[in-house]
Amino acid sequence: MTSINGYAARPSVRAGEVIQLHIATSAPRFRVDFYRWGTTPQHAGHALWPGRATDPGTFDRDWQWPAYDFAVPPDWMSGVYIAVLSTESNSGTPTMDSREARILLVVTPATPSDRKVLYKIPTFTYQAYNTAGGGSLYSASKVTLRRPGGGVGGPVKGLPDPYDSVSPRQTFAHWDAPFIAWMGENGIESDFCTDLDLHEGRYLDGGYRLLVSAGHDEYWSADARRHIAAFRDAGGNIANFGANTCWWRVHVAPDGTGLSCAKFPPGSAAGTDPDSSYGCPDHWWESEPENTLLGVSYRNGGGHWDGPRAPLGFTVTDGNHWIFSGTGLKTGDVLGREAALIGYECDGAAYELDTTGRPRPTGQDGTPKDFQILGLAQLPSDWNFAAREPMASPRAATLGLYSAAGTVFTAATTDWARLLATDPQVAAITRNVITRLS
Repeated sequence: MTSINGYAARPSVRAGEVIQLHIATSAPRFRVDFYRWGTTPQHAGHALWPGRATDPGTFDRDWQWPAYDFAVPPDWMSGVYIAVLSTESNSGTPTMDSREARILLVVTPATPSDRKVLYKIPTFTYQAYNTAGGGSLYSASKVTLRRPGGGVGGPVKGLPDPYDSVSPRQTFAHWDAPFIAWMGENGIESDFCTDLDLHEGRYLDGGYRLLVSAGHDEYWSADARRHIAAFRDAGGNIANFGANTCWWRVHVAPDGTGLSCAKFPPGSAAGTDPDSSYGCPDHWWESEPENTLLGVSYRNGGGHWDGPRAPLGFTVTDGNHWIFSGTGLKTGDVLGREAALIGYECDGAAYELDTTGRPRPTGQDGTPKDFQILGLAQLPSDWNFAAREPMASPRAATLGLYSAAGTVFTAATTDWARLLATDPQVAAITRNVITRLS
């Protein structure tokens, strides 16, 4: 079987502009079919090009594979597109997720739209776990974005998900794809961008009311965070349907083609676990706690990475809050326990109990004092826990929100999207948050 693979020069392109794809194959000719992801994959176009072979590169340098220019039609809707590479004629719609012969491409709007929701695709996190070329940000301090993989089309670091073994956790197919499909099924329209776009200061001034992220959005640059905070401070809302969010700071190469991250304390020994260490240069919480923007941090939550976990859900602390409208949930009820909603990683705020027994943030970790803890799940002792400053608060996932100029909501668990199609209460909360904040 003739091999083929490729990558895009950058992860996003504006509709109507030219994107450069880099593709290597020993076949004399090959075909690229583009599919827009939604409730179902929709074929959007194709290209036929002569094939050229070359060798794979390493994880830390631009692979410099043969380049092909593709003019994105100006009428393509903003969205996530999967480029399917093939050397033979095929019939029917191919699977969108694969560890080779696929390229993820985010098409951003050609002109400002009237949509009020902007969905952020976490390409920095995809690339951090991408092991194409023999390395990732879990074995090295620097990776190139110009290699196969990064959401689709490359090998991925991580353990299999016992609740959804069809795709690896750190891929587009695992959390973002089902969330976007659910939005389409529920008539929620959005435009799309990548974290590289936000790093470069694009799109947040486009009239959007709500920025959405889902699943696992772990790696943030300082510029992306600064621009998102400015969006909140100007009245923009944020809905984070995920966890382990903004845990590591990455530094983006000036030309936007690479990432670096200093995870380990200076002089640390081989085999050191950076999550359980202090003095890590690019731990956000050690320099500028992510709680100040998101309300929560992974250091107050935890992770259960390998195998099934004890079923755990959120105990509702205020069933009268608007996020629970139409769910039937009352104070004291538990959301999502049977399907193990909490995990595989989750975030929390340091908290204490008030005189009525309700949890409230202490603010010790940077969480805004007006953060409302609306769901609480204390974590079992067999989970993995990160280092944190000394505090009395238990390790717990805390679902909730706060309002500054804009409102920031967090679902505080990576697996929120997994339950959207099967748990009506999770779906209703999601609909309430997006409808109100957009």
